[in-house]
Amino acid sequence: MSFKNLPAPSPEAGLSRYLTEIRKFPMLEPEQEYMLAKAWVDHEDTDAAGQMVNSHLRLAAKIAMGYRGYGLPTAEVVSEANVGLMQAVKRFDPEKGFRLATYAMWWIRASIQEYILRSWSLVKMGTTASQKKLFFNLRKAKNKIGALEDGDLRPEHLEKIATDLNVSEADVISMNRRMGGGGDASLNAQVGGADGEGVAEWQDWLTDEDADQASDYEKQDELEGRRDLLIEAIATLNERERHILTERKLKDNPVTLEELSGEYDVSRERIRQIEVRAFEKLQKKMRDLAAEKGMLRAVN
Repeated sequence: MSFKNLPAPSPEAGLSRYLTEIRKFPMLEPEQEYMLAKAWVDHEDTDAAGQMVNSHLRLAAKIAMGYRGYGLPTAEVVSEANVGLMQAVKRFDPEKGFRLATYAMWWIRASIQEYILRSWSLVKMGTTASQKKLFFNLRKAKNKIGALEDGDLRPEHLEKIATDLNVSEADVISMNRRMGGGGDASLNAQVGGADGEGVAEWQDWLTDEDADQASDYEKQDELEGRRDLLIEAIATLNERERHILTERKLKDNPVTLEELSGEYDVSRERIRQIEVRAFEKLQKKMRDLAAEKGMLRAVN
């Protein structure tokens, strides 16, 4: 069996049924994920790869739902998200020290965005990198400032969006008109499979009373990412900085400045200065490491 034909529920069978089916796949513990990834990397074990794909289908679906409002069939967007997920599994290196969810999110988003760009006629006409950025961020920017009215943007909204996205007001006006002018699709818009099965409204997908596997993966992986960045960054401090910062910031019951000043035979103000400088160095190093590893969200 080839990698691209790995078994996985298809959104073409009906979106409602598909979303129900993928909830049945359990999350993988770190050790399970590592062993499955090694089985794929070392032996091209497609059963192991299939388990990794299936356990992350909810993550792919959640990301896909974030791209609603572009006027494209939901099932196709989810399918493209799954393509990105499979590409991530295919290229995932378990020895890098990060969870598959962190790595897969970038591939999933890239696959969806490529599909949307291929599908929109405005892109076929040719756009610059800044216009593509505007294309994918305009709706979010409008929602953030409450610019949900149909038609052209108000001057104050136009100026704010152009400034925030670092594009010209003319580009914002043009893109807003080409994308229809209004806000996101109605929460009462109908979604579902082509066969009519499982037709529901967008608002039905906004809440999930069950445990959200995708969110659990993201939260767990973000916490692990923060921890790993902290461990790596704190090792770059000198011994005194590391000790003072640990005693002052990383303990449930922080040591007082008075105690540390006595231990190092310096003033309390000097201890405070060392603490502040060490904390600033730690934050900068964590940001630098996060940028290198594509994990900026972990320190924001």
